[in-house]
Amino acid sequence: LVFMAKHFITLVVLILITACSPTSNKNSTEQFQQAGNEAEAYPQTQEPFVATPTITPYYGLDQGLLEPKNGVYFGTNINLGVDSIADFNKRLGYNAALFVQFLPFPLDAQSSRYMDQFMKEVGEQNAIALLTLEPRDGLEAVTTEAVYDLATRLSSYNLQGVPIIVRFGHEMNGSWYPWGQQPSLYVQKFQLMANAIHRNAHQTAMVWAPNYGGGYPFSGGAYEIKPSDPDFGLLDINEDNILNEEDDMYAPYYPGGEYVDWVGLSIYHWGNKYPWGENEVPETNKFYEMITGNYNGLNGDERSLPDFYNDFVIKHSKPMAITETAALYNTSEAGDNEIEIKTNWINQVFSPEIFQDFPRIKMINWFDVRKNEVEISDANVDWSVTFTPDIRNIFVNSLPMDLLIFSEEIDLPPLNP
Repeated sequence: LVFMAKHFITLVVLILITACSPTSNKNSTEQFQQAGNEAEAYPQTQEPFVATPTITPYYGLDQGLLEPKNGVYFGTNINLGVDSIADFNKRLGYNAALFVQFLPFPLDAQSSRYMDQFMKEVGEQNAIALLTLEPRDGLEAVTTEAVYDLATRLSSYNLQGVPIIVRFGHEMNGSWYPWGQQPSLYVQKFQLMANAIHRNAHQTAMVWAPNYGGGYPFSGGAYEIKPSDPDFGLLDINEDNILNEEDDMYAPYYPGGEYVDWVGLSIYHWGNKYPWGENEVPETNKFYEMITGNYNGLNGDERSLPDFYNDFVIKHSKPMAITETAALYNTSEAGDNEIEIKTNWINQVFSPEIFQDFPRIKMINWFDVRKNEVEISDANVDWSVTFTPDIRNIFVNSLPMDLLIFSEEIDLPPLNP
């Protein structure tokens, strides 16, 4: 399931940037809005960022791909307003290979300083940064100048020892973001950014990450495409003048293999049946079936969805990232036990079958956040696995340590500017 709702708030001393918020894949009607406790806060850095004055054109993708030869990156999303990268690693007892962060794009002075601080913390932990860039003012605001300024900045971070994966305009097939359901312009802007990054930032890769397709076209969202829109025909794959799960909700947004280094999906257990909010143990094989488009359960028959793994990992020969995952526990509701819910989802995500049947899944990021969810009347949801000792122990003991990559095991070719 997918995630939504975020906006950028500026305070006098702190910079608050909202991160990705779990959003249902059925009947999504929420608009672009604040996501409670996911706002991360950083003090402003003392000195302004100084970009590398010269960048060398680079046309190969081998160094920018960042795909591990063996193993799967273990990563996480955390709330940096109340948490830190070092604190997460301490709670877990292991050093995550990758940390996810969200920023508006184009960058302004404050978000640029925020990114400096994030990259500094990631570098101190010898990890990889997954930078989610959100064109909150719409795709038209993504200019050539802004994109090449970004590439210069990313090049400098690379030269300082921080590998980066950029997730531009995630969940672009959803109806809740200003960049959503505009396939022509989205593809154009993704290609623009990919060209700039591949040529200039030699240890930065691009990940294309749509929303899981169950519930498509997510009717009622603020940015839902209208039949009169010129792009409607591109999305109406079967030409029946209706958008639904019979149409391919991924392919029209795919920028092309030369621009995409990774493909990804966010897959959550929000509950077993819409409307969400009840504490329920996940159905058997739910995670597996959502990857392949074979889910048929309490929330409906979604077997008409494309097989994402086959269509974009196998056919396009791309590594896959589970960019975000976790299981809902509503702290204000009764129902199934928190440990039982999370243990079940943990075991599904890290099951031997996932690693055996999907060998090109090369990254799994756990959403380790407690937050109020707009979709369930602002109820507090605990998605985390490291704050409660018993759950943390279950989580760690369930991890296939021989298959996962932590920061100490990251093995990338040397940067050759």
